[in-house]
Order: sequence, then structure tokens, then C-alpha cells
Amino acid sequence: MGWGSVLLFLAVALLCQRTSSIGANWGTQASHPLPPDIVVRMLRENGIQKVKLFDAEYDTLRALGKSGIEVMVGIPNEMLATLASSLKAAEKWVAKNVSTHISTDNVNIRYVAVGNEPFLSTYNGSYLSTTFPALRNIQIAIIKAGLQNQVKVTCPLNADVYDSSTTFPSGGDFRANIRDLMITIVKFLSENGGPFTVNIYPFISLYNNPDFPVDYAFFDGNSQPLNDGGTYYYNMFDANYDTLVHALEKNGFGNMPIIIGEIGWPTDGDSNANVDYARKFNQGFMSHISGGKGTPRRPGPIDAYLFSLIDEDAKSVQPGYFERHWGIFTFDGLPKYLLNLGTTNSGSLIQAKGVRYLQRKWCVMRPNVRLDDPQVAPSVSYACSLGDCTSLGVGTSCANLDGKQNISYAFNSYYQIQDQLDTACKFPNISEVTKTDPSTGTCRFPIMIEPYYGGAAREHSFFFPLLMAAAIAVSIF
Repeated sequence: MGWGSVLLFLAVALLCQRTSSIGANWGTQASHPLPPDIVVRMLRENGIQKVKLFDAEYDTLRALGKSGIEVMVGIPNEMLATLASSLKAAEKWVAKNVSTHISTDNVNIRYVAVGNEPFLSTYNGSYLSTTFPALRNIQIAIIKAGLQNQVKVTCPLNADVYDSSTTFPSGGDFRANIRDLMITIVKFLSENGGPFTVNIYPFISLYNNPDFPVDYAFFDGNSQPLNDGGTYYYNMFDANYDTLVHALEKNGFGNMPIIIGEIGWPTDGDSNANVDYARKFNQGFMSHISGGKGTPRRPGPIDAYLFSLIDEDAKSVQPGYFERHWGIFTFDGLPKYLLNLGTTNSGSLIQAKGVRYLQRKWCVMRPNVRLDDPQVAPSVSYACSLGDCTSLGVGTSCANLDGKQNISYAFNSYYQIQDQLDTACKFPNISEVTKTDPSTGTCRFPIMIEPYYGGAAREHSFFFPLLMAAAIAVSIF
């Protein structure tokens, strides 16, 4: 065998050995986000080599400088109209949020995510006319900046942009009302070397449909398989992914690269959102993709970003209370469960280091106060409206609390989010500060970390609909 043949053989062998790649979504909609340098260190120590962001916050990107971590930087939907209508605005955005960080901070930016699930039906078409023009202008700006070989554009889409006319993957095509637009976008991405980025959530299918077969959401092969003309699907992920593959093939883009922008399972806020299911799903997914086998229709490595890295207590709960509990780590960087990403020597997640907490004290209900005290109900409503009570309720981590413990949890959530201000535990004659941890069983009464004031970290709205607060108050009594 000549040297040329040897090199060719080695190249093919290395290609065949390539396995799937795992990253993580790093969101910052939190009352007390971890400082970016702590998160970057946590990413590196856990061997997570890719991160997907939802914005281009300066301190976050600067912290990623020289880390070697591959970055997908995000453009929020609210910016699409401006970028769609002005090439100059797109050029300024790329210069500030991409070029500068690459050249000055040595950030490994590989993708720009233009929008985030802009075609969700719940948006009522708000972004239908602006997504593609924004995508095109950002691409032009990247070319003008000379970065087109390094940075690719994409548009993270929800899996509802495609469906199947037959209920089988082979019937996959883009949703009829946006089909022409989707083909335009896919063609543009293909011409510019950009991937199709899709978010797939078996949990949401289970959440929305109580008759959904639970086993089909997981990867242990216990479900009744779906027989698509002799191709068998044993889990929803493969079936959903291949529905997209068929949609791409049907429209002439069968070789287009696909990235899983978000996939994961929440740990709280719903009866199906728990640690056991989250561990089962995420570990099952990691095992499923680890060998680079791929899916029946698209064999080969799968690139994916777990959703998400850290819990975010300021996210909207409109989709469900589980929205604040997707993290594989708690808000303060503690692993929630044993998860082997295949990237650490220990085979488990490594907690964040250097986290600084507020004092070890909690706000609780006074033990001598009666549950029917007239001050209790309005106080709980107020605490939940400005705190985070999504861990209270049926099937949640704090479902086993009694009435007084529920009230204490609400009070403490507000107290911690308000940085333990004395006035934040002054509910009229019914609350007090204690140094005895009231946590019990699976229910953790958190102590917040010291507030991080960098960038826009403290600009999130903590408004929590009073309807939810009222519902929590009702469930307490």
C-alpha cells in the first residue's frame, strides 16, 4: 500500500470514528445569574465544547474568549424587524457582536442564530415577513466582514415547521401555510453553507397530550415501534428527526446538515417534569447518539445542544411552570442528577466552582400564625407574583409540603430574589427570618447567590402573572 493509500485509509478511518457532538444552551433569564467566568469554567471542566446563546451579551462573549468553546451567538426575535429593514443595522450588529469578539477577544464564534423559533403558531405570524430578510442581511454583513468561511448563519426552528401527511416520517413535508417561505430559507441556508437548526421536545408532546405513549418519549426500546413501510421507529426523537429529513429530501435538500438546537427534559413544574424522567431522557439521548449511528433515514453523527445548562427563574411560565426548570444544573451550578456526557473522567457532572452565596438565612411563616389568618392569602399572592413558586403544586418537587411549608416557600422565594432585604420578610405579623434550613425531602428552599451586575444580567422582568399566584394560594389551603 502506497503512502497516498495509507493517508486516504487513515482519513476515512478518522471520519468513520467521528461521533456525535454535544453542546449546551446557556440562557440567562435569571434573577441571579451565575457570573459568566464561573459558567465558562464549568463548561470547560465538564468537557462541553459547544455553547448556544440566545443573545450577544458582551460579558458572556468576553468570558468565552480563548476558551476554545465553539459559540452560536443569538439574535432575539425582537430585533428581526430592525435587521430586516436595514443592512446598515445588520452590519453594525455583526461588527459589534461578531467581528470584535473574534478579533479582540479570540471568541470561537461559528454560528449566528437569527431569531429563535420565529414561526411558532403562538406568535400569530408576527415574524413571518422579517425572518428571512434579517437572515439575508446578516449573511451579507458577515460576507462584508470577511467572516463567511468561519461564521455560518442559521435560524433555530421549532419542529412544528414540518409535519407528516401520513403520520409516518416518510410523509414529512414543511407546514403548508409556511412551505414556500421554508423552502426559500432552506435554499438560502444551503447556498451559504448554513445548517438547518431544529428544536425537538418529546416532553412537550407528553405535556400537551395525556394519551401520548410515555415509553415512546425515551430511548430504552420499551415502546411499541412505529412501522413506516418496514422502517421501525422505537422513539419519538428518531421519528421526528426523520420527518424533517424526508421534508428536506422531498424539496431537494437531502444532504443538508442538521443541528439539534435544543433537546432536553425539565425537572420540576409538572408531574412529568421530574429528576428521574430527566435523567432517563438525557442519559438515554446521550447513549443513543454516542456511537454516531444516527437515525434510520440519516445515519451518522448528530450534533446537538442540550436544553439547558442552568435553570432560569425569570423565564415566562406561559408555556408551563416547567419552563424554569430545564437545566442539568441548578441556578447555582449544582448537578441535579447523575449524568454521563462522556466528557469527564468521573463520568458525572462537575459542579460550578467559586459560587458566592448570600447569608444562610430564610424567610418563613411564623409557627404561631393560623392558616386562615386574613393576611396570609394576599401575602402569598404578592410573594409568588414577584418570586418563583413553580416548584409548588401537584406533582412537583415540593408537592409534599404542608400548608405552612408552602407559605414559607413562597415567602422565601420573594425574600431571596430581593437579596434578603429586611423589608422583604415583613409580611404583616406572619413572617420571620430563620437560620434553620427549612428544606425537606426533595424540596429545596434555596439561598440565592450574590447578585451579578454585569451587562444586562439584572434587566430581566420578574413579573409573575397574578393568576398563577392566585392558583398557588388556592392550592395551599
